[in-house]
Amino acid sequence: MSHLDDILKSRRDTRHFTHDKVPDEVIEKALRAGHWAPSVGLTDATRYFLIKSEEVKTAIKDLFLEYNKKAASLTDNPEQKELYNSLKLEAIEEAPIGLIIAYDRSVLNQFTIGTIGSNEAVKFSSVCAAQNIWLSLTEQGFGMGWVSILNYYQFKKILDLPENIEPLGYFCIGKPATNYNNQPMLQQLHWRQKSETPDCKEITTLHLKNTSESSSHSTSEKPEEKNFDILLQEKIDSKTKPLGALGTLETLAFQIASVFGTLNPKIINPNIVVFAADHGIANHGVSAYPQDVTRQMVSNFLDGGAAINVFCKQNDITLSIVNSGVNYDFPTNTKLINAKIGNGTQSFLHAPAMSESELELCFEKGKSIVTTIAKTNCNCIGFGEMGIGNTATASVLMSLLTGFSIEECTGKGTGVSDEKLIQKQNILKKAIENYSGQAELKQQLAYFGGFEIIQMAGGMLSAFENNMLILVDGFICTTAFLITYKMNPKIKQNAIFCHCSAEKAHQKLLHYLDAKPVLDLDLRLGEGTGCAIAFPVLKSAEVFLNEMASFESAGVSKK
Repeated sequence: MSHLDDILKSRRDTRHFTHDKVPDEVIEKALRAGHWAPSVGLTDATRYFLIKSEEVKTAIKDLFLEYNKKAASLTDNPEQKELYNSLKLEAIEEAPIGLIIAYDRSVLNQFTIGTIGSNEAVKFSSVCAAQNIWLSLTEQGFGMGWVSILNYYQFKKILDLPENIEPLGYFCIGKPATNYNNQPMLQQLHWRQKSETPDCKEITTLHLKNTSESSSHSTSEKPEEKNFDILLQEKIDSKTKPLGALGTLETLAFQIASVFGTLNPKIINPNIVVFAADHGIANHGVSAYPQDVTRQMVSNFLDGGAAINVFCKQNDITLSIVNSGVNYDFPTNTKLINAKIGNGTQSFLHAPAMSESELELCFEKGKSIVTTIAKTNCNCIGFGEMGIGNTATASVLMSLLTGFSIEECTGKGTGVSDEKLIQKQNILKKAIENYSGQAELKQQLAYFGGFEIIQMAGGMLSAFENNMLILVDGFICTTAFLITYKMNPKIKQNAIFCHCSAEKAHQKLLHYLDAKPVLDLDLRLGEGTGCAIAFPVLKSAEVFLNEMASFESAGVSKK
């Protein structure tokens, strides 16, 4: 066995250290090895931060212990839970040196070779650097341990790391105090046995699938028999009221009953799903807010503090939060549905927002999420979104799919100034001018789409297939619906457009779809808030149809 093989085999995640000092030249040599690691597009985005302060180490250990309790609760295996709780990771304070290996995500603000398919390649470069450092320390007789069980938001906060710097984790460096005998420590503790050989399979078969074609031929049929329509209208007209006196409520009652195929419809287990993702176009100043607000708002959703949280609670609606592609690595959290495609799309000003394979994956993940929700006996689903820059994405998609000018499709979004609005329109106009791809829907969606917008579209298609009511929120969600409408116009019979937003393009898009919104409250928040606020109106339509007396049952004379 070669010397390199010995190093590779003995490289272990060190958990306990002696107090022996680590010479400066050892660290310098290890960091130089990290610098030699591959770097996507020669970005040199890997950054290092050394920690020797006992005060800082103690703060990091306290942060670890706090989050470690939460992490331990995720296993139901009593033996695993006990063993997990025993891992206090004294190494954080034992090790003479702490090292943060991070990457600078601001390099993605420019066109970066090698990140078009996945901008996570920048992070992967830093992982390569970490491995090189690990191997160099092992060769020099030292060890390193990776601490990843941390609340990264708090971790960055207490260390005052710049917003654009994303840590892989905290690494402990020193002389190993334990003889691992070329065996992982967790294996020694009987946590799990490492497999003897690598898992490798050869792929020999190509599987081709056309999402746009397969989605456009839904087999979902709605009750449209003439007799059913007549009976339903007779039931509505026979209620103790003048004909048509309940206005939109009568229209909604007719639609809800038609979708469910019964004269006595009942909305069951309503669920609003908020899809969140970041957009590369946000780096060009198309929003009044910085991109990191997406991550902050997702955390707010999970903590129960956002508008959508309080409105769902008010109306007894289940709220589901989906990470479609936020530019952040959230700690493990059972309340967050992980459907992440990447850390945000690329900027479509210079390159495709996503690859066609990522587009397919978006449709698949969106469909899978809603199919799973449908299995909970839910027959009414609302769609919401969160993503700084997504009004810009929606504006371009609306322009391409309707033929309206970009000026007609672009509004102030989160509230940009008049000057910024003109700048936003010019940027989007330039992006469309730069596009040299095909005019087919699939190619346009891949080039200009957002992860959360396409996942919503996939989810709406699944909702239609599962015979659910589809509640559509504001401008971005209506754009997602526009995509599904282009694939299968029949989906409109299941859709309820909950409100008309203050975004001027939304009014034009609703008119294009010949859709009448339930409410007009000057909303422009997103998050699915319009769906939650309109929900009591739907319940009113349901309850009048099912419980209001008829002229005959009440003994009231008709006109």
